[in-house]
Amino acid sequence: MEYVDRRGARLPKIGLGTWRLSGAACERAVATALDLGYRHVDTAQLYGNERRVGRAIARSAVDREELFLTTKLAPGNVRADGVRRSTEESLRRLGTDYVDLLLVHWPNPRVRLAETLGAMNDLVDGGRVRHVGVSNFGLDRLREARRISDAPLLTDQVQFHPYRPKLDLLSYCQRRGLVLTAYSPLAHGGVLSDDVLGRVGERYGKTPAQVALRWAIQHEAVVAIPKATGRRHLAENLDVFDFGLTGAEMRAVERPSLLRTAVGFARGRLGL
Repeated sequence: MEYVDRRGARLPKIGLGTWRLSGAACERAVATALDLGYRHVDTAQLYGNERRVGRAIARSAVDREELFLTTKLAPGNVRADGVRRSTEESLRRLGTDYVDLLLVHWPNPRVRLAETLGAMNDLVDGGRVRHVGVSNFGLDRLREARRISDAPLLTDQVQFHPYRPKLDLLSYCQRRGLVLTAYSPLAHGGVLSDDVLGRVGERYGKTPAQVALRWAIQHEAVVAIPKATGRRHLAENLDVFDFGLTGAEMRAVERPSLLRTAVGFARGRLGL
């Protein structure tokens, strides 16, 4: 495993994303991931699976201190009282005394960001949350959040893959000491049939998905949280630390495309 060390936190560069995972399938996926060596799990109030994630963690042999656990505030829970109440509910569902990272899941223009971050800062002071951050914030909103928050922001979690590299945001995070957490790093499966990724992967005995993940985490201060359920795919996503892409390969893989991004998003929404 490779890690990103920022602001006193150590984040495994590959974690497990759990969006659209539910019920027993979610619990099995998390349990299998932990058994394979994953130590970074991402969930959210909106996902409705915190209880299942917590059960898998509780039944595993992994010590809680070895695990980096993230959850996210639902947009309806970002007023001060909602932040405190919903986070306590998340902790109960997850079966833990604290989360390593609490994120604002989506910007909510009807609630002052200062109110939300102030309540999140209180949770850090109270030991219920170790680090705070944001998700789906563009550059301007991220700048504002950094200015407002007393506790340093650890990350901005955004869609990040070869078709949507977000280089301006990445550069800002790198310069300011933040982590960029890449969700949907496989473009909702869009990379799996990519000929360029396939040709690069042949040189290393890797799949297109592994090349896409290597491309993501080879950037400074980037961690990725691909979703997977079966043991084979979970193991495959973790097997990206024994090779590196050349500069030319990194440039070849990176091909910004609104069309590919939109198609991938549609696939993800439809569960294809």
